[in-house]
Parts: sequence; C-alpha cells; structure tokens
Amino acid sequence: MHAKTEGRYHTRMILPARKLCLAAAALLFSFATLAPAADAVSFSIPQVMSAPFASTLVAWSGGPKVAWVQIAKGKRNIWIAAGPDWKARQLTAFNADDGQDISDIAWAPDGTYLLFARGGDFENGGENPNPGWETKLPSQDIWYAPLNGPPARKIAVGSAPAISPKGDLIAFPHAAEISLMSPPTADATKTAEPKVVLHDKGTISALEWSPDGTALAFVTRRSLHSFIGVYDVAAKSLRYLDPSVDRDAFPEWSPDSSHIAYVRTPTSVFTVPGPHREGPPWSIRVTDLRTSVSKEIFQADPGSGSVFHALASGRQLFWTPSNNIVFPWERTGWCHLYSVPSSGGSPLELTPGEGEVENASAAPTSETIYYSTNIGDIDGRHLWSVSPQATAKRLTLGESIDTSPEPSEKDSTLAYLRSSYNSPTHAAVRMADGTVKDLAPESIPSEFPSAALVKPQAVILTAADGMPIHAQLFLPPGLKAGERRPTLVFFHGGSRRQMLLGFHYMYYYSNAYSMNQYLANHGYVVLSVNYRSGIGYGLNFREALHYGVAGGSEYNDVIGAGLYLKSRPDVDPKRIGVWGGSYGGYLTAMALARASDMFAAGVDFHGVHDWSTLRGYGSVDVGGDPKLIEQQRDILRVAFESSPMAYVDGWKSPVLLIHGDDDRNVEFRQDEELVEALRARHVEFQQLIFPNEIHDFLLQRSWVTAYQATAAFFDSRLGSPYRPTPPLTPPTSPQ
Repeated sequence: MHAKTEGRYHTRMILPARKLCLAAAALLFSFATLAPAADAVSFSIPQVMSAPFASTLVAWSGGPKVAWVQIAKGKRNIWIAAGPDWKARQLTAFNADDGQDISDIAWAPDGTYLLFARGGDFENGGENPNPGWETKLPSQDIWYAPLNGPPARKIAVGSAPAISPKGDLIAFPHAAEISLMSPPTADATKTAEPKVVLHDKGTISALEWSPDGTALAFVTRRSLHSFIGVYDVAAKSLRYLDPSVDRDAFPEWSPDSSHIAYVRTPTSVFTVPGPHREGPPWSIRVTDLRTSVSKEIFQADPGSGSVFHALASGRQLFWTPSNNIVFPWERTGWCHLYSVPSSGGSPLELTPGEGEVENASAAPTSETIYYSTNIGDIDGRHLWSVSPQATAKRLTLGESIDTSPEPSEKDSTLAYLRSSYNSPTHAAVRMADGTVKDLAPESIPSEFPSAALVKPQAVILTAADGMPIHAQLFLPPGLKAGERRPTLVFFHGGSRRQMLLGFHYMYYYSNAYSMNQYLANHGYVVLSVNYRSGIGYGLNFREALHYGVAGGSEYNDVIGAGLYLKSRPDVDPKRIGVWGGSYGGYLTAMALARASDMFAAGVDFHGVHDWSTLRGYGSVDVGGDPKLIEQQRDILRVAFESSPMAYVDGWKSPVLLIHGDDDRNVEFRQDEELVEALRARHVEFQQLIFPNEIHDFLLQRSWVTAYQATAAFFDSRLGSPYRPTPPLTPPTSPQ
C-alpha cells in the first residue's frame, strides 16, 4: 500500500513473518538484483548470509570437549566436538527459522550431557517474544541433551541452569526464586519436578555453586542496590554478605569454598547522563564464610578507572589456586587485567600495552588466564595468556579475529571463536603445539561467496572537531581510476561496539558486516565508522565528552565521515547515503536531520530519535528536592537538543525506517514520533515494520528482507552503481 500525501510519497510495508522473503521478491526494486561489473562475481544477500554463525562457546572442565550454539540460515542448534580428532557434530535437531534463541549452556560435571535454555529474550527478559506469530506464546525452557542417547528434551520452564559440581542438583533462578531439581536419568526416561527452595525480595541472578557443591552464591538486585546472597543447601538457610546501600555483584568462590570475593560499586540516587570518566571508587571485598567477617582487599584509585568497567564476558573475578584474585581495571585509561592477593595488597598489572582486554576465562584449577584483546592490533582481536606469576604471551597471530577463549582443564588445548574478512565467526581449537583446527568447516554451504568478498582497509578520518576516528573502507571490485561511485556510510549500534576488519563476533554486527560486503560487491564504496563513545580505543574515547544524550558529540564524526568521502576521487559527492541500526540509527537520523545537503538518503534501523522520551529519561523519582527537579529539567532539555527530533525541520532527504514493534531496547514509539514529524513536514519516508520482532531480529528472514529493502531503497534513491539515477518514485506494493 502507498498513499500520496500533499505531493510527497510515503510507503508502509507490514509483512507476515512467514511470507517476508517471498513477498520481498515481488516488492523490491529490480535494481537490487543488478549484477556488478563483468569482472566481479556477484552474490545475493541470502548467499552472503548463508554461512553459519557460532557463539556461546563453553568448554567442559573435565577434559577436551566443547559445545557452542550455531545459527545456520536462522536455525539455532547446539554443536559439540571433542579431542583428539575434534570432529564436530550437531547435537540438537531444531529445523526451523522460528526465532527461538539458545543460550546458557552448562556441562554436566562428568561430561555426559548438556543443559541449555531455549526461547525468550536473553538480553532483556520480559514477555517471551513471538516473532514467528505462533498462536500459542512460546515458552522459555531448560533443555536436557545427552551426548549419547535420546534426543534433547525440555525438563523445566526457566533459564540459566547451574549444575552442582557433585552432579546431584540443578539450580536455576526465576524472578525472586531459586529452584532445585535432580538431573534426568541417564536414559532420559524420568525427570524430577523442580522445587522452589528460596523466595527472596528483588530479582535473583548469577547463580554460582561453591566448588564443594554445598552452597549457592547469587546476586539479588533490589531498586538501586544489590546484595550477594548465599544459600546453604543442606541447612536450607540464607544469608547476605556485608549488606550495604551499594551494588554488590560478580561473586567468585575461593578454591576451598571458604570465602567469596565480589565487586562493590557505589550507588547513586540520581546519575547524570554523559561521560563517566571518574566517580566514587569501586572496590573488591572478600567475605570469610566461616566467621562472616568481610574485608576490602582492593579499592580503585581516584581518577581514571575509579568507575568499574566490566569485561564483555560474564565472569569478572578469577580466584587462582595461588590465592590471587585477577580482575579488570582501567587505571591507565585502558581496560587491563590486574592481580591482587586475596588477603589484600598492592595490585600488579598483568596485561600492559595500548589496547583493551575484552573477555577472559580460566580453567577451574589453573593459574593461567586466557583473554581476548586488541593490544598490538587496535582494530582486531587476538588471544593471549597470563598468570599472576608470568609475563603475558600472545597465542594467535595473523589477520584472524580471535575471541571467547575456553581452556580445557589440562590447558593443553584452547577452544575459541575465530573469523576473518571472508570467514564468519566459527569455533576453532588451538592445539598445544600452536596449530589451529577449525571446527565444523563442512557446515559452510557452497553458496557462501568467500572468494568474492573484499578485504576492508583500515583508515583514520578526522572528525569535524579534529578528533581522529577509525573506520573500515570497502572498495567495490572493478573500480576504475577516475570513476566516481555512490557511497554509503555505516554506523554500528551500541554505542559500546567496535566494528573490525572482518566478520564480527556478535550476530547483529556479523549480519551488518555481511550487508556491507554485499553493498561493496554491488558497486558501492562503503565506509564503516567507529565513532566516539564506542569501545576499543580507551576510556576517554568511550566516555567521550558530551556524547549521546549529553550533547550528541558523535555528530562531529558523522560530518567528518562525509567530508572524508567527499575528498575521495572515487566517491560521487552527490550520492552519499547513510545507514545504521539502534545507536547507528540515531546517527543516521542525525545525519539526515542536520546534514541533508551532504547525505542524500538513509536507512534507519530502530534508531533513537528523541532521547528525552526514551525509556528511563524523565521518569526518575527525585521527590520534592528543588535542585534535583531543576537538574532533571536541564537533563531533559539537553537530551532533546541532542536528538534528531530537535533538527527535524532541516530533514529533506528520503529515509527508510525499519523496526520490530516488540523492541525492548528502543521503543517503537521512537519511530511513531518521527513518522508523525516527517508527515507534518512532507518529507518522503518508507516503513518496513516487523510485528512481534525484537531489537536484535530473531528471524533470519527478517534480516534478509530488511537488507533487501535497504539495498533496493539505496539503488532507487542514489542510483544503482551500474545505471543512471532513477527518479524518486515509490516502489510497487505486493498485491
């Protein structure tokens, strides 16, 4: 359907989930299927997204076995592999692109079965999403999958299962409750019913069994504070560790189960948005469970690093057998690992250099910490190892992107996730001699166009205020000297993200990288910008002055990207488009609202358009305190002035808005408000709305349809790289 409104077109496209891909073939412009130059190999969006994507890698603590989640054309399954041959196989048999996510993999202590959670929204919780439009709302369940035996099956409603080191109990949280159940029988013919053993106030998460299997530590979040709780299984008793008004999190047991270490961050009744480069220092505390005495063993220095910055991996503290505690700290302006004795003392930096430690792991009884970092390769990721008594050692080399290390108990092999510019993220194993074996290479379909992908180039551009900004440049194949091509700027979401010189280790951004490759393959110059407030370039870059809701200083990077492209001899300065999702959608809208003369068209995936109405802002209860009331008014004023809606009068360029209406990150209302404003100003826009989809689309066919619409929109508005610019007319809707 389309309607002509006061001389301008807007188009509304709402497609049933099961028919998205088929309808797209009839809906989208023929421009999207144009072949590139004769000397280049053309591929489609489904083809470049056909290779499986691996995530959630988990090693068995007892030996060389690993499991991971693999998404293949939207079908999510558990895969496993074991030494010495590391032959991979699919363990589960879910055969539909149904949007039911998988996470929370837990190994049985004896390595004979796995537990995992399926369904629901693992990032935000809330009502279980239903992107496939099932007539019955899908549930979130814990599944049991024996490595050898009957097929996987549901055993309980819930998520985040934690198996006791003894193997006799399974614990899992739900809201303010903890439930326990016995594992299923070996032949999977009998499953005990779970029993609620603890009902607490607040929300319970982060269950951690003691090494001796007698107790559970957990985090219970209240309003502005949180406690560490400990449930004694035999005594059926609960206690809290040194409760305070602050936020306690990340419990870590000592190897002998007698102590618990945890992170304490100072609470704040009213936090001002914007850069948090320093604040009241965070600390590490240790509680002796035998005496209930708690002690602060470390406190961050004032200044850089005084605000706690967590690793991307869930575990933040590592209590080694030598009774040292390894932890992340931004003391130098970079997130590095440090060590401090569990009894207290001076911290020792373990990972010096310019770059960030992103995630870390360790085998239960090992001194060695394995971590992924961009130290030595600022736009990449590689694996390193270190212990409190040793010098850091780099383990992976070359151009591969290496993340999520998972060691076996004996440290002889190291499983991890690996990708490159032409190979999506997959599981791999590094052997004791340093050789690397990719797992499940046979799962990559022949249609995946690995050989046709271009290698992006690292570039540094200058923002409008002079700040250097890293980016990746994709040049189309067959580009001739003196030829000017239409060009697209891509902004990632987050903003706490960093795009790399290859396939990303996060599903959302792996898909975005695929799309940038497709656009380059079809003739566009593409620039992917790592704007300020993203990760990878240190504390001050991430906590940029006046960023986002506190001033929108990233707009300087938007203009810098446009000016950089205009200066290139291979870019047509009149045909520069912009696209991005979430925070990248925000910057796309900022580009179109404030610089329509520079950016001729845009595609905005679920972007923020008005910070002042986004969830959380304007809803803080400040009571009757006049100073806090005035402060809140100032915050909302600056928030609006930092938003595209404040500049919508200058918006002239056409835009395609793409959004799922069950978005739990950026409310659907953000698009509703923008559409109303664009209509009132007669600005051309189109919509592609996915009923019941969440922020990070759960259906692969949603991604494919959205990207096909994106390519079609740019081809029509900027002109295909291989034919003249077409007139600005709306697409034909499906019958």
